Amino acid sequence: MTHADRAGLTPKIARIWRGRTIAAKADDYAAYLLEAGVKPLVEKALGAQMFREDREGESEFVTISYWESIEAMSRFAGSDPRRIHHLERDAEFLMELPERVQILEIALHKPPASG
Repeated sequence: MTHADRAGLTPKIARIWRGRTIAAKADDYAAYLLEAGVKPLVEKALGAQMFREDREGESEFVTISYWESIEAMSRFAGSDPRRIHHLERDAEFLMELPERVQILEIALHKPPASG
């Protein structure tokens, strides 16, 4: 199914990944995460977001992808969609390698008003 084919589908599942890096590596990791992680994800999911919170000495990154079903997410993530597929350079950047992602059922979906 192409991205255009998925355009009318309603997201039912959110897949949330979190990772932290030291402040000195945050800008480089943000660029790497966007290119190597989020852009490929956007091609498969109904949508994706990347968040960054800078704190004293570290930055936390959160990516959320949206899926029409667990089955659709599993086609991307494998038979265990909670399992993390680390990016090639994650060990170089992250303070610790996360072991799982969080998967939430979307109880309410209200897209932003187009204007």
